[in-house]
Amino acid sequence: MRVGFICVGNIGRPMAERILGSGLSLVVHDIREEAAAPLVRRGASWAGSPRAVAEQCDVVCTCLPGPGDMEEVVWGRQGLALGIAAGAAYVDFTTNSPTTVKMVHRALAEKGVNMLDAPVSGGMEGAQTGDLTVLVGGDQATLERCRPVLEAVGKTIIHVGGAGAGCVAKITHNCASFSAGLAMIEALTLGVKAGVEPSMLVEVFQKCALGKSFDLHRRLPETLFRGDFEPRFALKWTHKDMLLAADLAREYEVPMALVEACEREMSTAMSRGWGDMDGSIYLTVQEERAGVK
Repeated sequence: MRVGFICVGNIGRPMAERILGSGLSLVVHDIREEAAAPLVRRGASWAGSPRAVAEQCDVVCTCLPGPGDMEEVVWGRQGLALGIAAGAAYVDFTTNSPTTVKMVHRALAEKGVNMLDAPVSGGMEGAQTGDLTVLVGGDQATLERCRPVLEAVGKTIIHVGGAGAGCVAKITHNCASFSAGLAMIEALTLGVKAGVEPSMLVEVFQKCALGKSFDLHRRLPETLFRGDFEPRFALKWTHKDMLLAADLAREYEVPMALVEACEREMSTAMSRGWGDMDGSIYLTVQEERAGVK
């Protein structure tokens, strides 16, 4: 199996490294050739365009910022759709719009190409350790064919349903997680302002009902609680995920007041020029309003 990987950024590169480390042959492309250089040094082949990747590979993978980027990579002037052959498979690891995924899925099916939408959960940390959860939408036969690739990048593979289902699952999970983060920082600012030491409150939260929260045990102690907002997962991508959730809610006429409130906080943070900082920085807006850190 010859695997292609397009876009090797903070999450894509460690995923591609794990594919390469599993013994699969790998072809890589990124708009910045230097981003792929470490993979090429380890034995991957470089291709100059998404089309060139697709022309060489049985399975083509993308891990892109969002729907617009995915459409450009697929349908652009040197897009992968121009090079991918009938019988090949396309795996999109992007947290994507289910509507976009279904449209691309249908169009590629007409070319004899099977597609999986397979967004991942676990962030940059999980990508580096291989401890990602892969949420797969598409048919079972294509999943089984692509399983060596999926198992190379993720510890847990969940077949969620048909085309687009993986993205629905990822979007709804993320909006719940981000909204829970806002609820948690509201409670923490209240506790601090009411006189409890921040470190003690965090310990209480970690050892009581919230105890299994990844954000509380790892992400926030490394970012918000230290004032270190070097991007693990940038705010602009966090905000994009929330906008996808809000769009999905409107499409299905589901009221989601907490998601709307969380998206407004993120928009405020974005308006301050924080888009390239870690996504947790939007929680500092609540600190400012409460007058505590």
